[in-house]
Amino acid sequence: MYKIYLLLFLGLMIHWQPATAQSADEKINRALYNRIEYLFNSQQADSIYNLASKSFQGQISREQLTTMLQQLYALGNIKNAEQLKFERGVASYRLDFDTERLLFVLGVDSTNHYHTILFQQYKEDPKAAVAKETADADTSAPVEAMDPFDFKIENIAKNYTQKANARSLTIGIIHRGKVQKYFFGETAKGNKTLPTEDNIYEIGSITKTFTATLLADLVERQVISLDDSIIKFLPDSLARNTALHKITFRNLANHTSGLPRLPDNWNSGSGYVAADPYAHYDRKALFAYLRHAKLDHEPETEYAYSNLGYGLLGELIAIISKKPFDACLKETLTQPLHMRATDLKVDPKNTNVLKVYEGGQEVPVWHFQAMAGGGAIKSTIDDLLRYAITQLATPENAIQRAMAATKLFTFYIPENNMDIGLAWHTDLQEDMNLFWHNGGTAGSSSYMAIIPDERSAVIVLSNSNEPLDSTAIAIVREVIKKK
Repeated sequence: MYKIYLLLFLGLMIHWQPATAQSADEKINRALYNRIEYLFNSQQADSIYNLASKSFQGQISREQLTTMLQQLYALGNIKNAEQLKFERGVASYRLDFDTERLLFVLGVDSTNHYHTILFQQYKEDPKAAVAKETADADTSAPVEAMDPFDFKIENIAKNYTQKANARSLTIGIIHRGKVQKYFFGETAKGNKTLPTEDNIYEIGSITKTFTATLLADLVERQVISLDDSIIKFLPDSLARNTALHKITFRNLANHTSGLPRLPDNWNSGSGYVAADPYAHYDRKALFAYLRHAKLDHEPETEYAYSNLGYGLLGELIAIISKKPFDACLKETLTQPLHMRATDLKVDPKNTNVLKVYEGGQEVPVWHFQAMAGGGAIKSTIDDLLRYAITQLATPENAIQRAMAATKLFTFYIPENNMDIGLAWHTDLQEDMNLFWHNGGTAGSSSYMAIIPDERSAVIVLSNSNEPLDSTAIAIVREVIKKK
């Protein structure tokens, strides 16, 4: 049992009354609570402290708040919050974590900052519990209407999961500080089991946005320049191929390098297995190809999507950093962002790793070596929401600045009327910039969109190769329309 967590109560004499119709003050309280929940779940203690009133900050230091919140992080994410009471700007909420419930009290002043914040163990009122059980058992009780937005998302999702070859669908939405998660379908063929936030999906080419962020971080730290030739960091044996000399890091990251989609030796060699096509392809094979590689066009003249380019970019990041690509990923991104379930490889004994399906039949999860920078990451919806939250943040630290740099336009693609930054493709939805990337393996599909103007993001994950771009775009449009 967790101990009581108490911050500041400022001697308020509160006479609780049951909440009735929401007043303006109550709505303000709930809005501030939503922001705190969002920041708590993304472990942004500093930002929570910045929401406090001056009187609160005069009595509680940033370090004291951070220490308390770090203890609470052990409970996991807030899964649900139910308002219990409201009086004179102070509300109480029941917070549901994975295995624990807490009572949370929040007092808000006239400037919409909190002056009171309280966490303590939640004790069910016996009378209220009996009343709830009675109401649950009463089949004549009116059914609460579904929120219109939830109803639309459910309809969009079911249109996908009802397809013959579809399996599960997990959706994460951030909209103006509120995080919502939805789970549909079944995790394995015929098991009738919904996915959860713990399930691990292949995200395929969304990996490229992570690789681009690692590149932007090297630029941010002035280790390299985007316009450096890649030949400076490749072995001397490759310098004889003059075609490589004109390729810059920018060209690799925005698909204008002239390199083809895949190397011509990717599906050859004694270790090649068609069901797991990149598991054998190592740096030796990549460099063997590059010694004779020819470009399809001059660098920076055309956009041509290249998995090869991102595989090479991942290897270059590892060479420059003098550590494996997965170590770069962990040290720069996944560990600082508390993305504990995100990795290039997965433990086959981990039951949270979903089986994946191609055309309705189970196929292997893919493994990578030299092509890891183009599509190797496996992750959960909670981890990807943390990633998206950081993508939306105002750039204040190194990671946020690197992420912002990946969304700066670097090339216009006239045939698609679309721009590209570093990995992120950009077009307009409802006159708003939409930064997006999709992903696919033999048995998985994924999509992520960042909508800065709406402080919103959409993540859609499936453990089948049934295309989901149209499903994801339909969800994006509903999020943009949401008030």
